[in-house]
Amino acid sequence: MTRRKKQPVDPWIQKYIFPGGHIPSVREIISLFPDYELYLQDVESLRLHYAKTLDSWASRFEKHVPGIEQMHDERFVKMWRLYLQSSAAFFRLGGLDIHQFVFTKGVNNELECTRKHIYK
Repeated sequence: MTRRKKQPVDPWIQKYIFPGGHIPSVREIISLFPDYELYLQDVESLRLHYAKTLDSWASRFEKHVPGIEQMHDERFVKMWRLYLQSSAAFFRLGGLDIHQFVFTKGVNNELECTRKHIYK
């Protein structure tokens, strides 16, 4: 997951969903590449794909709520419902993103110049 710019994690997410979590900006990630001799070859946003993934998780979650409530409680169910649905909305609106970075260790001139080989 990525953000457009560096900012703190939402306090509610930090406390209840991902304590200690951090969502880096693309700039934070890419700025580290030179320190490790990494060369960026390609970047792709999978933002809308991830929104659909969250929708799917939410749907599956709802199908299993009775069992989840037996393991946890109603409060837990409400928090995860809120998390899954609000996260999907955030990805759709562009507040969050998810990027796939393709990089090489050192220069590599043998790679394809397009994504055609990835999406056959």
